[in-house]
Amino acid sequence: MEGYLLDKKKEKCYGCEACVQICPKDALSMKEDVEGFRYPYLDKSKCIGCNLCYKICPYNNMPERYYSDKYVFGGYIKDELIKFESTSGGAFSAIVDTFCDNNYVIFGAESKGLLVSHSYITEKKEIAKFRKSKYSQSKIGNSYQKVKEFLIEEKKVLFSGTPCQVAGLKAYLGNTDQTHLLTIEVICEGIPSPLYFRKYEEYLKKNFDAVIDKIDFRYKGHSLLRNHKWDFQIMKIIYKTKGNEKKVIKIDRWFNPFWSVWLKHLMSRPSCYECPFATTKRVADISLGDLWGVHLYCPELYGKNGGASLAVANTSKGKNILQASETKMYGCELQFEEALKYQSPMRKHIDTNPDRKRFMQDLKSSMTFEELNKKWAEKPSLKLLLQKYIWGNRQKVWLWNLMYRNKSRRINKDA
Repeated sequence: MEGYLLDKKKEKCYGCEACVQICPKDALSMKEDVEGFRYPYLDKSKCIGCNLCYKICPYNNMPERYYSDKYVFGGYIKDELIKFESTSGGAFSAIVDTFCDNNYVIFGAESKGLLVSHSYITEKKEIAKFRKSKYSQSKIGNSYQKVKEFLIEEKKVLFSGTPCQVAGLKAYLGNTDQTHLLTIEVICEGIPSPLYFRKYEEYLKKNFDAVIDKIDFRYKGHSLLRNHKWDFQIMKIIYKTKGNEKKVIKIDRWFNPFWSVWLKHLMSRPSCYECPFATTKRVADISLGDLWGVHLYCPELYGKNGGASLAVANTSKGKNILQASETKMYGCELQFEEALKYQSPMRKHIDTNPDRKRFMQDLKSSMTFEELNKKWAEKPSLKLLLQKYIWGNRQKVWLWNLMYRNKSRRINKDA
């Protein structure tokens, strides 16, 4: 046997928490390390040596992964409000609505301030709490145990999470009948350290006597009547003052230090740099993400920049549900090889940044939020700003639509 529980090598622990939930004596608990990432801690006085924690660790016993017969769909939900409230195209909501017809339970990650944790609901009308990308590894709690209980009761269970969390669930369930289980994974590009936004909250406390109330990492705007900004990734931060007054900060994607630091892979969980799930071999029934590259190979799905989803069915169960949900969406089947070109997290894990150690030292230090970003975040180049604001995706799609309309007119005239 191998894994973090034996040698304490952090790249071997995905933080899925399966080991904690399987322990019959509660000898394991999750504790943060100095980088803010959570790892299992063993209380040896409670351990009975059953080795169940080793046996179900995905690092040792990877659940079945699916790599052939992919079915790929690209598009967005027809309900404009749901699409507006979703990070990308709202495919998650369409799938939930299709699968959860009766006697169902839905598991997902919800955020409260800086805390992100898994919970479940039994009414689809509450699904909004699971929408939106969180960019934080959620605390699983006892979700795996509850999934198993509901499956034994023959309820339909939909579980959504990161690939490693789905693997943790599958490992925990073992031989439990999973006929009524549907798993959905996000196409993940690594988990950032929670210390970054804690340092930001320190800045808010010092300067405004305030704490973070809510973060919308991919804010699309405040009204359906205005153009959305799906591919610009505006971050909206709501903070609450000591007097309970709420204020809002909005940061444009290209001027946001968080995206600069995170996308340089300076603060990801150690296991993310060796992630075995960043491949075409997937553990979930359905993989969901943004339809990146939409303006290049399927611009008709770009819409009005309101968001577009990529949904990859990895199993026959996933394919059946995804196809059934397509009645609620506008879109079409895509070629997996084409979509894969624009989905690097489905091809390979993130690269190790040689400056990570130095950055993490600064993040852990007394260095202020402003000092940290001044040192490590890069400002956008003039070339990048011209590409995004003057000749970006929207302008390219507009030109494509114009050419398409003119072509259609010529065809109709000739006919």
